[in-house]
Amino acid sequence: MQVFQKLPHLRRRFGKGKNMQKIKKGDNVQILSGKDRGKTGTVERVLSKEGKVLVPGVNIYKRHLKSRQGIEGGIVDLVKPMDISNVAVICTKCKKPTRIGFKVEGEEKKRICKKCQAIL
Repeated sequence: MQVFQKLPHLRRRFGKGKNMQKIKKGDNVQILSGKDRGKTGTVERVLSKEGKVLVPGVNIYKRHLKSRQGIEGGIVDLVKPMDISNVAVICTKCKKPTRIGFKVEGEEKKRICKKCQAIL
């Protein structure tokens, strides 16, 4: 916290309260770019420090494994994390891919759909 006092521009940039993620685990998302463009899925994991999300069934790569002691070799399908900017949350009300905004009601900060203003 002392760093923020010495460097006020960091306080403006990173804020002083707790930050809320725009995309969370369990959100239905649509892929916007890449080889799986247009597919939908549910977020299984969010890697916030890396800025990536893990969506099962999307961004699958093949890995060739050599057999070792106790591990059978072969070709294995791996689900790799994809960049968070390549997915859009599907609104539960209007069923369209949308951007996420925030709305403060009293002490609570809630996520809203930018298209229909519904609370997510």
